[in-house]
Amino acid sequence: MIDQFDPTMVNWARAQFALTAMYHWIFVPLTLGLSFLCAFFESIYVRTGNPEWRRLTQFWMKLFGINFAIGVATGIILEFEFGTNWSNYSWMVGDIFGAPLAIEGIVAFFLEATFFAVMFFGWDRVSKGFHLFSTWMVAIGSNLSALWILVANGWMQYPTGMRFNPDSARFEMQNVFDVVLSPVAISKFTHTTTSSFLLASMFVISVSSWYLLKKRHTLLARRSIIVASVFGLLAALFAAGTGDEAAFSVAHHQPMKLAAFEGLWQGENSAGIVAAGIINPDKRPGDKQDAFSFEVRIPGLLSLLANRDLGSFVPGINDLVYGNPEQGITGAAQRMENGKKAIQALAAYKHAQNNKDVAAMQAALTEFNQYSKDLGYGYLKAPEEAVPPVALSFYAFHIMVILGTMFILLCLVFLYCGVKDKLNGMWPLHIVGLISFFLAIMASQAGWVVAEVGRQPWAIQDLLPVTVARSNLTAGTVKTTFFMFLVTFTVLLLAEVKIMLAQIKKGPEVE
Repeated sequence: MIDQFDPTMVNWARAQFALTAMYHWIFVPLTLGLSFLCAFFESIYVRTGNPEWRRLTQFWMKLFGINFAIGVATGIILEFEFGTNWSNYSWMVGDIFGAPLAIEGIVAFFLEATFFAVMFFGWDRVSKGFHLFSTWMVAIGSNLSALWILVANGWMQYPTGMRFNPDSARFEMQNVFDVVLSPVAISKFTHTTTSSFLLASMFVISVSSWYLLKKRHTLLARRSIIVASVFGLLAALFAAGTGDEAAFSVAHHQPMKLAAFEGLWQGENSAGIVAAGIINPDKRPGDKQDAFSFEVRIPGLLSLLANRDLGSFVPGINDLVYGNPEQGITGAAQRMENGKKAIQALAAYKHAQNNKDVAAMQAALTEFNQYSKDLGYGYLKAPEEAVPPVALSFYAFHIMVILGTMFILLCLVFLYCGVKDKLNGMWPLHIVGLISFFLAIMASQAGWVVAEVGRQPWAIQDLLPVTVARSNLTAGTVKTTFFMFLVTFTVLLLAEVKIMLAQIKKGPEVE
């Protein structure tokens, strides 16, 4: 049954999940960052007692609330899709993947939901101190939600702290701390949240720049820009650092992803980073074509990024597909043979179990454990299937890095002008600030393309390809729901934009 599937259905299921995730990710980073910015604004109000800071806080809090509500709706649909389109995945890893999602719902979501009402409706009904505490709890709760979601995603990228149960054909958790504290989960959480803080800062700068261009609410705009540029600068610097750590983890746990987003086909010592380049779209594993039509490469930096050693060897796509014995690299071709042995051993174990042959069961289990780490490769049809879309991974990664670097400079300029009281009249800077939020969305979406497209064809790295993780649905069924979700999410997005623009145009309430 596993070998007979409709590839069109799998592609539509992938597309539907990507659609839902990318729409959802428009709202989530703004929620994560804007919640903390509201907490910062209110902290200044409580400290100074200045009513202008209260008006400022309430204004940004309304925009946060609009975004939060629509983000929750898309997130619920995203979780449902695991059961509808990826039921084999849900069955095989539900014991592990479901645990962080349950914690997120029971602990983190209820934490932020409990204080959400106080944050919005508690002004003048509770003390200043308790209201501020509630605002901080919403910010912390929102980011705790992200923690558990990213722990689940990190486990998919680097499965650890578990064992495969041959009796139930399921992965079962053995050590929750290995799952939560894995290097991939930690780097994914820190990089994702800091980049979300940066995006929210760009949102505040963008709206404030519009006010300065229109010469409206200029005091609110200047104060908001100063706080947001400080927060954004710190977030951008931390995002760069955590991004470096994330790339280091990728190099050791997902080397094919690293090779894809750098367009590295042939491994080399002192491998360089491509600062700019145009991918050859016709390049395929094992051929002799050039990888790039044009490239500017900085020697040694990829080796430094991957191994903390300028002269070290970084494997390329061909090494990982066909193997490189000199460097001790087992290719996908050999791992496919190992995976098939694991599948055959699992079938032999089941057969011996039905016949109550204990000795044969033990022998089959021993062989399965020997090859189990390559289990997923046994379902691939060709070693070249282990290669993700290289061009998409490459361009997404470089868009993310280039824009991330630009945001550091932009926050520095806004901070300097804000502190020196030079923001009024600087319309060219305000135009750049106005579009900065849209560039931040582009960088954020590109980051998730790198993370998720770069790990294809795996639902669980090396253990479960998406072709096995699917549900037994027809392509027509998934295609229909794809367009239903496309229309629904587009309507939600347009509704949010309309409400947001109306609220921004209205501005803060007049006391």
